[in-house]
Amino acid sequence: MTQQELIERQKWFVNLRLGQFIHFNSATQQFYKTRKNDWEDDHENKGAPRKYPFNPKDWNPSELDCAQWAKASKAMGAKFAAFTAKHHEGFCLWPTAATEHCVRNAACKRDVVAEYLDAYRAQGIEAGLYFSMLDLTHTIGRKKCTPADVDFTKQQFKELLTNYGEIPFIIIDGWQALWGGPSYANMPFEEMDAFVKSIQPNCLLINHSCETTLAHTDVVFYENAAGQNAAKDFTGPGAAGNILTRHWFWREKDAGMKLKSADWALKKINSMNAKNVAFLLNASPNRFGLIDENMAARFEEIGKIYRAPPDIKEIPDGWLTR
Repeated sequence: MTQQELIERQKWFVNLRLGQFIHFNSATQQFYKTRKNDWEDDHENKGAPRKYPFNPKDWNPSELDCAQWAKASKAMGAKFAAFTAKHHEGFCLWPTAATEHCVRNAACKRDVVAEYLDAYRAQGIEAGLYFSMLDLTHTIGRKKCTPADVDFTKQQFKELLTNYGEIPFIIIDGWQALWGGPSYANMPFEEMDAFVKSIQPNCLLINHSCETTLAHTDVVFYENAAGQNAAKDFTGPGAAGNILTRHWFWREKDAGMKLKSADWALKKINSMNAKNVAFLLNASPNRFGLIDENMAARFEEIGKIYRAPPDIKEIPDGWLTR
């Protein structure tokens, strides 16, 4: 991808403006009652022994309905979405050949990645993926990342990019991030980016790493829920994500809690859009595989009053380029 082609793809992404982040994976089943955090950060960052390895047989969302998610996202006005194909624990929501730690060995063997992509595409929503380089089950992280681990990661990228049609972007997490993951020295950004684009040249690699340059990403990502905000003079290209609840993944109390208001969400969305930052509002399907009624209602409320700004035509002054 040339510099100009990358800029056009960045503009295309930013012009989508409002998206849905869907957090649904092993943490949905493991931590819905007890744990404050969504993953074992103390294991990765403090050397604590693992306490919560996930057994694929425990994956059994009995009412899984990705079409219900997609309708809720459409009602919100989402033009794009990202889905947690693999989070930090390492459980894969597609039947990957790279590991047994996937839906192939689960109680519910359905290919959730495929069902998500089909459902969102049917609603006309640009459907991308989220993928964690940090993988606790396969011990890929800040302490270890071997050439074999890089090959393992490439194999999974290849599956996702060859078996499921066009993937317009992948949001990457746990890659020399503040919270852990393999380093760029052990897993070079340039190598992985080139590999992804050798399969799908238009696929943006959006690195959720807290960096504010394009050195290791195609779009700067701000975890707005953790207090990361674009500077006042930032003009793009950016992405940001936030939550209506207290966690990215579902908790049992979420179904009855008072969610953050539509006005709160719109203030966040509009402030980011004004800086050419596409905004992802999180959806956290419950352990049965459905978005709770209170969350779906809030999305619909947002959709009735959100108005996207005009598309970017030319590169704004200060737009980050490589």
